[in-house]
Amino acid sequence: MPGKGRFSVSEKEICKDLIEGRKGYDEKVAKGLSRQPEMKEVFTTGGGIPLERLYTPLDLENLDYCRDLGFPGSYPFTRGVQPTMFRGRFWTMRQYAGFATAAESNARYRYLLQQGQTGLSVAFDLPTQIGYDSDHPMARGEVGKVGVAIDSLADMETLFKEIPLGKASTSMTINAPAAVLLAMYIAVGEKQGVGPGELSGTIQNDILKEYIARGTYIFPPKPSMRLITDIFGFCSDNVPKWNTISISGYHIREAGSTASQEVAFTLADGLAYVEAAVDAGLDPNVFGQRLSFFFNAHNDFLEEVAKFRAARRLWAKLMKERIGVTEPKAMMLRFHTQTAGSTLTAQQPENNIVRVAIQALASVMGGTQSLHTNSFDEALALPTEKSVGIALKTQQIIAHESGATCTVDPLAGSYAVESLTNEIERQAMEYINKIDEIGGMLVAIEKGYPQQQIQDAAYQYQRAVENDDRIVVGVNKFQVEENGEGRDLLRVDPSVGENQKKALQAMKQGRDNVLVKNRLDSIRSAAKDESVNLMPSIIDAVRVYATEGEICGVLREEFGEYRENIVL
Repeated sequence: MPGKGRFSVSEKEICKDLIEGRKGYDEKVAKGLSRQPEMKEVFTTGGGIPLERLYTPLDLENLDYCRDLGFPGSYPFTRGVQPTMFRGRFWTMRQYAGFATAAESNARYRYLLQQGQTGLSVAFDLPTQIGYDSDHPMARGEVGKVGVAIDSLADMETLFKEIPLGKASTSMTINAPAAVLLAMYIAVGEKQGVGPGELSGTIQNDILKEYIARGTYIFPPKPSMRLITDIFGFCSDNVPKWNTISISGYHIREAGSTASQEVAFTLADGLAYVEAAVDAGLDPNVFGQRLSFFFNAHNDFLEEVAKFRAARRLWAKLMKERIGVTEPKAMMLRFHTQTAGSTLTAQQPENNIVRVAIQALASVMGGTQSLHTNSFDEALALPTEKSVGIALKTQQIIAHESGATCTVDPLAGSYAVESLTNEIERQAMEYINKIDEIGGMLVAIEKGYPQQQIQDAAYQYQRAVENDDRIVVGVNKFQVEENGEGRDLLRVDPSVGENQKKALQAMKQGRDNVLVKNRLDSIRSAAKDESVNLMPSIIDAVRVYATEGEICGVLREEFGEYRENIVL
């Protein structure tokens, strides 16, 4: 019998039969190939991992069940972070939404909640993401376009009107100005009679991936890391249910990375945040429990399932062995997933419904805690109410009709999935070791290492599509003639920007501007002293309707602005 606890074939008597059987299989295949060759010489995953024709226990000789898989809810969490996973509770169905004004976005949120959405996810417009008010010259033409415009607490009050924050779980995709938007959320809660200790949700707050892949940064790395650790410390003491960061691989993957690179660079970012917080005197056994992650779900089903499992196992090992964490909850990689926007096609957009369903199922089979499903028309415009409804129903059908939720980690033990899980972990660890050699993630970003790796991977993938080595249905094969007539697309009214500016000006005229100036001066004083946590002074400022642009303006003056190191 195999050794206790081992999922491997090491005994000679078993291996002999298996090896002989495999030899016979290969001989049969060889004869068949002379008559009917395979469609490709080499099969690979979407991330370029070579795929064997057949996987057997021989591919898992070194896999130890107790060491490498274990049980759901137990270290190393390969099989999930909860013992019963979706048998006890479905993932949070959190549709990412926001456009135009706070009032219009509020109406969309209430619609989604009525349709069965179980968590809110706020998309902010570009000016909000980079710390500019709607009346700033840099905001011209962008107000309300890719998300909702939020200038002050007044907008935030409208955004969450009739939505009880004591019951809602809210995720906010905001990074450089995360401290300001979190402060506004806390202030709205206070106005609803909900204390900070009762609020639950997540801020993305991941500035390193902005330098790597996305670009909505404001401040240089050092003060940016200070803001992040200030949030960690403040929330540990005051907002204990809040996830203080969502360390994002999503945008790394959208920029063109492979699955292994997505895992590697995301976890390397996570290590940088953890180490910065430890250096600031925080306990990783405490703040580590409030870290969360954000991953992409692509089309390669088995690779994506394996990716999620590999990321969970590798993070648990890193937290335990490198950081020295002893609290199991601080070793858990809890993550939100969004289906891959970069895979959506403007050609035959209805095909995107199928792509999203495959990606969502991979997320569920991989054990996600939260999920956003993209709408089929997002390659063309912001999603309509109809298309976002289909996206939400996709999750509900998987949850209630597919049967995929009835067994925890149902693909565990698959020779192919376990082999891919091992390979993704191995490749990711190679990248992390390289980053360590360079001097850590901050130095690696400054030298352009992750950026270059992502650019190379994106180039290789695009070449594969252009050479028809990878088929994208409706794009390089199975095309149909389309004229686009009759499509119901959501378009943001051009008047949104002017109306938002007028509302902002009226708000400024009606507030106590002397008090606002005093609160902004307090932020300036706190920014000058690295021993002072910035969060209390930022919260005091938003309470009196200091705007995001005014607060970020003070911090820009004190911290400076980041200039990208261009990698060619």
